[in-house]
Amino acid sequence: MASVTASTTPPTHRAPEAAAAGGVDAPATLPDGEGLGSPDEVTPARTAKPRASLARRMGMIAAGWIFVLLLGGGIALERTLTTQVEANFDEQLDYILTAMIASAEIDASGEVYFYRTLGDQRFLEPGSGLYWQISGGNYEPWPSRSLWDRTLKLRGASSSNGHFDSEVHFYNSDQFAGEPLRIAERTVILPGSETRWTFAVASATEQMDTQIGRVRLILIWSFLVLGLGLLVMALLQIRYGLSPLRRVRAAIQKLRTTGANRITDPLPLEVQPLVEELNALLDHSEKQAEEARRHAGNLAHALKTPLTVLTNAATARAPDLGDAVMRETRTMQRHVDHHLARARAVGRRAIGHARTNVMASAEAVRRAVERLYPEGRLDIAGSRSATVALERQDLDELLGNLIENAAKYGGGSVFVTIDPEEAEGPQDPAMCLIWVEDDGTGIPEAERERIFDRGVRLDTDKPGTGLGLAIVRDVAEIYGGSVKLGTSEDLGGLLVELRLPRAN
Repeated sequence: MASVTASTTPPTHRAPEAAAAGGVDAPATLPDGEGLGSPDEVTPARTAKPRASLARRMGMIAAGWIFVLLLGGGIALERTLTTQVEANFDEQLDYILTAMIASAEIDASGEVYFYRTLGDQRFLEPGSGLYWQISGGNYEPWPSRSLWDRTLKLRGASSSNGHFDSEVHFYNSDQFAGEPLRIAERTVILPGSETRWTFAVASATEQMDTQIGRVRLILIWSFLVLGLGLLVMALLQIRYGLSPLRRVRAAIQKLRTTGANRITDPLPLEVQPLVEELNALLDHSEKQAEEARRHAGNLAHALKTPLTVLTNAATARAPDLGDAVMRETRTMQRHVDHHLARARAVGRRAIGHARTNVMASAEAVRRAVERLYPEGRLDIAGSRSATVALERQDLDELLGNLIENAAKYGGGSVFVTIDPEEAEGPQDPAMCLIWVEDDGTGIPEAERERIFDRGVRLDTDKPGTGLGLAIVRDVAEIYGGSVKLGTSEDLGGLLVELRLPRAN
């Protein structure tokens, strides 16, 4: 049904045949930009191009972090172990150097000598890789037998600026081709001599480099195996962790192929909200499909009678065929407009941001109905601030159908109450209650449920289609409301209780 609007111009185009027993049948026009449109205006839905898979993303993130962490940890561990090997090597040189100094004395000629032999046999083997040397003053350097005919170039001994290493000093030397050395030296003054003696121990770094290379090789293989194991673990975790999504996909495929209407498979807690939302979407789709079937049935029922009239008139070659065609065509056009309005109500309900003041809508409907029934009386009372979550056009249509029915079939008095204080029983604060009462004969209790079925009319003396109350119920339920019939205690006629959701 189209809504009764608060137009200042009387609806002189209204035909008597359009008055439906169930409500207002004023022509409804689609606003600019609304409606179903022509078939060639429908834009086909585009399927979103899938992006990179979750498994690939998670795998790349896991591989990246494993690489970064293992690389950083490997470098840190390699530096720690390498430093430890070098420290142990230097500690051995320092131990030998200390033993040399402790075994050194000055002879009668002022030269240094060892009063006991150093224990390492390598000092006696030429080119063994372990050497010592003592230098000082104007004396010739005293090398170990392992140096043979070579001497070490010591920093302390070659210094001419009074260089004095009271503590052991370590450095690398490459004076021997193909034999890099690690040298530990220290400058001391022995008892009985004023000469500054530089004691030095040198060792080839081949052994240390071999140890460091072995450590690095162990680290490389260990971290490669560890990284591969972590990567395999991450891939297994991704596959196992994403398996519920594959189960959801299988369940959705089952919905499509078997006709099931719910996903009932037990799933993990993280996926269950997705399944609940999907089931809610299926519920919503079912409701929309049922609403669409109901609207199609209403429209088919409404068009059946005009088409029958036209068929009979055409078959009988009635002299007023032209008038009948025009009259019934206008009736069918009104029904089409009414059901297009129902379809728009479903779409607007889905938006969910509507706010309409009930009093303003009721006042607008009263002005329109008073022009149609100037001899009647229509009073409105109650809350002036009550707002409902309906579009204004749909609320006008609901109130227009109910108020015009009350004015048409009542005794002349109509009373509309918004949020009545005298309502009995507990009231839902989320719902706005609207009473529409008249002083007519009312509707028998046995007929109150059947009257909402499409096409049902109790008063056949007045023209109509019997769709008014059916459409009122449909629109109210679309928005989550309800409508119920009763008996007015004050006026004695019909009482219509309309409950609509309040706007937040």
